[in-house]
Amino acid sequence: MRGTTHALGAVGAVAVALAATGCGGGGSSGVGGGPGVLSSSWGDPQNPLEPSNTNEVQGGKVLDMVFRGLKRYDPKTAQAKDMLAQSIETKDSQNFTIKVKGGWTFSNGEKVTARSFVDAWNYGASLKNNQKNAYFFRYIDGYDKVHPDSGSQSAEILSGLKVVDDRTFTVKLNQKFSSFPDTLGYAAFDPLPRTFFTDHSAWLSKPVGNGPYTIESYTKGSQMVLKKWDGYPGSDKAQNSGVTLKVYTDPNTAYTDLMSGNLDLTDDVPAAQLKNVKSDLGGRYINTPAGIIQTLAFPYYDPAWNKPGSEKVRTGLSMAIDRKQITDTIFRKTRTAATDWTSPVLGTAGGFKEGLCGSACDYNPSQAKKLIQEGGGLPGGQVKITYNADTGSHREWVDAVCNSINNALGNDKACVGNPVGTFADFRNQIGQHKMSGPFRAGWQMDYPLIQNFLQPLYYTNASSNDGKWSNKDFDKLVDRANAETDTAKAIPLFQQAEGVVRDNMAAIPLWYQNGTAGYSERLSHVALNPFSVPVYDEIKVG
Repeated sequence: MRGTTHALGAVGAVAVALAATGCGGGGSSGVGGGPGVLSSSWGDPQNPLEPSNTNEVQGGKVLDMVFRGLKRYDPKTAQAKDMLAQSIETKDSQNFTIKVKGGWTFSNGEKVTARSFVDAWNYGASLKNNQKNAYFFRYIDGYDKVHPDSGSQSAEILSGLKVVDDRTFTVKLNQKFSSFPDTLGYAAFDPLPRTFFTDHSAWLSKPVGNGPYTIESYTKGSQMVLKKWDGYPGSDKAQNSGVTLKVYTDPNTAYTDLMSGNLDLTDDVPAAQLKNVKSDLGGRYINTPAGIIQTLAFPYYDPAWNKPGSEKVRTGLSMAIDRKQITDTIFRKTRTAATDWTSPVLGTAGGFKEGLCGSACDYNPSQAKKLIQEGGGLPGGQVKITYNADTGSHREWVDAVCNSINNALGNDKACVGNPVGTFADFRNQIGQHKMSGPFRAGWQMDYPLIQNFLQPLYYTNASSNDGKWSNKDFDKLVDRANAETDTAKAIPLFQQAEGVVRDNMAAIPLWYQNGTAGYSERLSHVALNPFSVPVYDEIKVG
């Protein structure tokens, strides 16, 4: 999902105007906006907060607070555990019977039922609704009718979904998929209340969910105010009174606000501050492994990057990047040079295979130059790496990557950075297929399986396949792996598929990313989950 996995239009219409200082940090109502309320750095989401239309980190943070699904990923281990699911049963890994727990409601008082899930999934899958996460429903029977690859849809609902009674529904998949239950903690599978369908515009202006927080207001470019829902029936009740998410376009400004007492929490410690953060914050600094990888993606809709021999150019660029030097000097070991396309957080049981990239990820300037020449040279004589300049200290590392490539090729103009002002604009340009060269890409796992690092990003027409790479051998291996009922047998097939990614250098793996955060003395019990997102409901204030 979560393209790292961020703009809301209608939500801002009913939001109150809120005084802000700097780039969103600070305000007239105190650090957190009230007793027991904490403030945290944030960025505007790319799309309205429909669960099936949010596949990036900033929107995902909100959904994780406002919704609960059939499963929830354990904030310490990332293991998929039952949340609203009373049971998920199958005898053949293709037909599932799901029972929903009783006693759950949305924050407007409406009961959460089997239909709350079925209606939401049908909405998410439908072609006419143009949801970014529609792809996650592709294994449910009838998806080809409601979301065909071409032409208009011939059905309104997925034939594989059936409501049995108020708390039971069945799911028929179009092939065996043993890991299907583990995917159901992802936001695309969240339930939706009837108001989402009966008064969609009103719901978009103030989304209603079933999680421990409710949305009170949102001003685009400024902040979103969430408050604790006292009637929340789950065991993971909020331990604070609310969270004010403050929009920042520069992580350095957020860090400055944290140090000056105008912000409680930032989960994006900028690279420029890493040398000072331990002395600045002491024990209030978090640096922990996360299921995140950063890569360089390519626009395969541009013929220059999709012609015979272009894989040599991409592999040469990979070998021209001195990953270890960059991660050690710029990121001060909060990143680790990548040797595959997944994450060590998965472990071998989840599919991680250290060194799978082989020599293609080793720094080798002479071989890099040779391969690029054999591949026909850099398209247009130069590569421009496009990135968003508002979060993640991207300018520093893009400049370092370009310097490394320029030094390897003996040409100080071979690579340059191409900044885009905001993440939202950056993602919109990617979605409109406006990239002409490599662009920053990252992946924050949706669930801890190798399948999640490969299929959404590299499968033909997958939801987050932004570069539109397509390879039949890769697709076939993924299909075979998904059909395995034994995960231990599926993983080697996924790793073979990852080998196809390597041989074509479909994307250049850069580094595995730790989650970093800093917080004020007002807070305690602060932690990041394996997805690098603050566990907001556990944070205590005061």
